[in-house]
Amino acid sequence: VKFNNCAGNKGVRYETNSLDFKVRADGTMYAAHQLQMPSKQLILMVTAWDLQTLGRWEAIVRFLVAEKSQHNGHKAKGRKAMPGELVQQQSDTLLPWRQHQSANGLRRQKRDWVIPPINVPENSRGPFPQQLVRIRSDKDKEIHIRYSITGVGADQPPMEVFSIDPVSGRMYVTRPMDREERASYHLRAHAVDMNGNKVENPIDLYIYVIDMNDNRPEFINQVYNGSVDEGSKPGTYVMTVTANDADDSTTANGMVRYRIVTQTPQSPSQNMFTINSETGDIVTVAAGLDREKVQQYIVIVQATDMEGNLNYGLSNTATAIITVTDVNDNPPEFTTSTYSGEVPENRVEVVVANLTVMDRDQPHSPNWNAIYRIISGDPSGHFTIRTDPVTNEGMVTVVKAVDYEMNRAFMLTVMVSNQAPLASGIQMSFQSTAGVTISVTDVNEAPYFPTNHKLIRLEEGVPTGTVLTTFSAVDPDRFMQQAVRYSKLSDPANWLNINATNGQITTAAVLDRESDYIKNNVYEATFLAADNGIPPASGTGTLQIYLIDINDNAPELLPKEAQICEKPNLNVINITAADADIDPNVGPFVFELPSVPSAVRKNWTITRLNGDYAQLSLRIMYLEAGVYDVPIIVTDSGNPPLYNTSIIKVKVCPCDENGDCTTIGAVAAAGLGTGAIIAILICIIILLTMVLLFVVWMKRREKERHTKQLLIDPEDDVRDNILKYDEEGGGEEDQDYDLSQLQQPETMDHMLNKTPGVRRVDERPIGAEPQYPVRPVIPHPGDIGDFINEGLRAADNDPTAPPYDSLLVFDYEGSGSTAGSVSSLNSSSSGDQDYDYLNDWGPRFKKLADMYGGGEED
Repeated sequence: VKFNNCAGNKGVRYETNSLDFKVRADGTMYAAHQLQMPSKQLILMVTAWDLQTLGRWEAIVRFLVAEKSQHNGHKAKGRKAMPGELVQQQSDTLLPWRQHQSANGLRRQKRDWVIPPINVPENSRGPFPQQLVRIRSDKDKEIHIRYSITGVGADQPPMEVFSIDPVSGRMYVTRPMDREERASYHLRAHAVDMNGNKVENPIDLYIYVIDMNDNRPEFINQVYNGSVDEGSKPGTYVMTVTANDADDSTTANGMVRYRIVTQTPQSPSQNMFTINSETGDIVTVAAGLDREKVQQYIVIVQATDMEGNLNYGLSNTATAIITVTDVNDNPPEFTTSTYSGEVPENRVEVVVANLTVMDRDQPHSPNWNAIYRIISGDPSGHFTIRTDPVTNEGMVTVVKAVDYEMNRAFMLTVMVSNQAPLASGIQMSFQSTAGVTISVTDVNEAPYFPTNHKLIRLEEGVPTGTVLTTFSAVDPDRFMQQAVRYSKLSDPANWLNINATNGQITTAAVLDRESDYIKNNVYEATFLAADNGIPPASGTGTLQIYLIDINDNAPELLPKEAQICEKPNLNVINITAADADIDPNVGPFVFELPSVPSAVRKNWTITRLNGDYAQLSLRIMYLEAGVYDVPIIVTDSGNPPLYNTSIIKVKVCPCDENGDCTTIGAVAAAGLGTGAIIAILICIIILLTMVLLFVVWMKRREKERHTKQLLIDPEDDVRDNILKYDEEGGGEEDQDYDLSQLQQPETMDHMLNKTPGVRRVDERPIGAEPQYPVRPVIPHPGDIGDFINEGLRAADNDPTAPPYDSLLVFDYEGSGSTAGSVSSLNSSSSGDQDYDYLNDWGPRFKKLADMYGGGEED
């Protein structure tokens, strides 16, 4: 392959689109390895690259593969076509189906070509359809042939990107191509006759979309964040930015190069960073990064395709934010060399001084947080220094109380450092140490008892006024002339006195070891010592008195009561003694019966078991049942010994065969005879009978009271009724009480639950009452008729009135009557009186009209 770039072909490199063939620098093309050619024709594309100008040229090379000769056995030489000839043929007509002429004459033999790829530039402006190539068969001179194409872009989506004239075989592209959408197409060309019969075998067509530089590089992120330590050396990696180009990455259209456009701020140098043009790695290029001066850099990075050619390439930019991270390159320094404070003695957790420091590193980071230490001046550990997390100040705090009498002032030397160690090469500053002077102020301290609790030992029973000890206190304020006075704070038994000036303790009563105020032989009292300082202070001390026991308590016999059978047997009484004293003033005890009265030793005997127990039993063969007081003398082992005569009540009773007292025997032993027991039972029976009779009488009285109630049907009772009231008034002239209250029962439940139709005539009807006219205070006798008519009218018109006659109460009787006695009236019904007018008086007089009306039938 011959090529001339008009510059002596220096820096020219050749490539092919096949891995099977290579091209040397002189243009010689050779096979890279042994090949078995599947077809009779091979078409390759050779590209010439100018590495200096980045120019690129292409040419198509076609190889005709010759068969081995069967006669002479040598390989026929292939013919190499010139690029110009092939380009012309590609742009004109392709003959995929060629006829071969042999040396023996014309012999038709079908040979299928390998059609070279068809290159179509993307983004073509047309006009469309735009012819790509013409395909024809040499049989078209003999018969009519129809051409067609199939595949993606023809009859498969995307549809109708390519078309072909079925008669002429011209193939067209119908619209602009986009390599980023699809870079190549594989079609098949078909040739058939008019009947649809296949004339030629289908031929593969490869169409490649030639890339154009129509896409800018796009950064993955518009803003990149990175960091680098301050003081980093040149060449320190910071971050990587990446941009992608949708164009062909094997061509200059998709080869992206990076560069830094601007850097803000430009301090201490305008070129603090550089970027690898191919990888996008940003590294430091200069020294001097200092977070305390510049905390952040903003770098604008540009990505350009066409291998960074700014004249032809397309560009895009992104922002890289580089944060300078802090390192501990600034030691903390005290703002002053000396500090002072004051603390009262005996106080703890008090802040006496605040230490201020300055640190230029990043606040609230380990490089800034301060740690304080006391180097000297506090050997006993009275102080510590805590760090304020907000202000970073050191708070000198008292953790162990100081004593003014021991130390009046402290001179401390303190040092400050950071949580993080200093960076390499950084030394501590002389200002990282300071002195702290702390003055101790004197306060009035309370007196104290050097021996607390103080224990003394003495025998109980010492007389009143005995001096026990001197319980004195010490005032720690040596530089103050103060007096101490003493008093009792706690003396439960009020046995002790204390001298107010010297603390001498004497007894105010006899001390008794057996008292309830003694715990484990120890009596405890608390005393108060107070000075006369301003303000006064006081301290307490406890005195413990261990009381040694003396034999001051006689023994007591146990038990106080017992029972025994009236006849001697194995049933005996075990006795012992209790002594309030302690050893050696207790057992062994001596039990004996007194000689007076003589019947005691005659009837009873004591048998010793051990030093603490003995047995009391009957001496005689039989003793009458009853309760006996048996005196027993008990003597302890004290020095001198004490004795006590104790009485034990013994119940002597008849026993069964097991030796246990019977119930009757126990009662008899208690002092009750058979006659007394029978009398008690008769009294109980009489009492129960009286209670039963009283209950029966109460039930009968209740029943009689209920049977006296009037149960008359008001519809059959038209007589005047005498209402009985259990209350007497002041006579007929007394009109100041309300008769309706006398008819109101105590409860309404028995009326609400009563069976309908049974009702007392003297009961007040249930429901709303009619409102009767208010009578005058002093009515005139002539108004009685009007008064009765108004009441009758109100009763007739009352919707709540019951549907039967009821008694209307008129409590006004007038001042007198001119008529005679009603008893003189003839009750005979044989007169001519007409009672029909009773029908006009309303429903309440209907029953009366039925009884007296009706004329002759009645």
